Amino acid sequence: MPVSLLTPMAAGLRATEGQTGQAISISGLFAVAASLLITTVAGRLNRKWVLVAMTALMLASLVLVAAAPNFAVLMIGRALLGICIGGFWALATAVIMRLVPESEVPKALALMYGGQAIAAAFAAPVGAYLGGLFGWRAVFWALTPIVAVNLVWHMVALPSLPARHRQDFRAMIDLLKRPYFLRGLIASMLSWGSAFTMFTYLRPFLEQVTGVDVTMLSLLLLVLGCAGFVGTWVSSRFLSGNVAPLLKLPALLMGGCTLGLLLFGGSIVGVGLFLAIWGAMNTAMSVIWMTWMAQNADDAPEAGGSLMVAAIQSSILLGAVVGGLLLDGLSIGATFSGSVVLAGIGLALIGNGRRLLKP
Repeated sequence: MPVSLLTPMAAGLRATEGQTGQAISISGLFAVAASLLITTVAGRLNRKWVLVAMTALMLASLVLVAAAPNFAVLMIGRALLGICIGGFWALATAVIMRLVPESEVPKALALMYGGQAIAAAFAAPVGAYLGGLFGWRAVFWALTPIVAVNLVWHMVALPSLPARHRQDFRAMIDLLKRPYFLRGLIASMLSWGSAFTMFTYLRPFLEQVTGVDVTMLSLLLLVLGCAGFVGTWVSSRFLSGNVAPLLKLPALLMGGCTLGLLLFGGSIVGVGLFLAIWGAMNTAMSVIWMTWMAQNADDAPEAGGSLMVAAIQSSILLGAVVGGLLLDGLSIGATFSGSVVLAGIGLALIGNGRRLLKP
């Protein structure tokens, strides 16, 4: 939501757009900490109730953000959301691996990230449109009953998931000692860092460079989000077996789209095309990299999930911080250029993807 409401939130809290972008980076910071600590802190707690607690924390975060009287309270609310994000996603892949047969894990991951595609398709454009009509606070208040229903659904639908064994940091350290896993982790960070350096500040770009109003902004965000369904569908049908050739696609296509926006940002048609490709690859990226993790850390899925989420959230944090500094210090063009540079470095590290696979 802060991406689609960045400009009015900044105005309402009397902050710059770059500063308000840090509401995303602060959630990333706390998500990193939560993802690394969740399996250790949760100990032998039933994973179902840990996930329920994360959803309850999301509800508390929404209330704080919606009612925030100043920038500091907003940051506290976003910090709580970061704990929820880090805790949930660190456990999500390991939970999926317990719920379905091994051969069905890529499809199950695609189904889970289909929820992300739905959110991207509707939340951002609807948020931008309703924010223009009723104000950004009303949008966050409107989300609270949805999350409350989700909280109840977690309690009803999830089966009991007792912890199989107590996790500690040694499992994570063991994974980091494996060269192929460490290389993959860094490559995933560069891919997500590139994506969020651009995506966090997409609204200022569309307003300043493309010259869109709120209605056109909502339509373009809808195009981006709906394209996510395509990415989810394609990844669920064709992702099986050797994942190595696919690892470079997110950085290649999303970085290329960001470059295209820099070159042809004044064209509504061109911008719509690039955002459609970017949106499709955005959801596919999650499925591709989490499938890589499931295949290459199958002996320690919770530790692998913790490290992957920490890496992803660190890159989101880095992207939001660096992008905001470039935006406030130079221009929106500098922010998007930084995104392209990160994608290029990621491509160089990934290569053909074989060095990122376990022997």
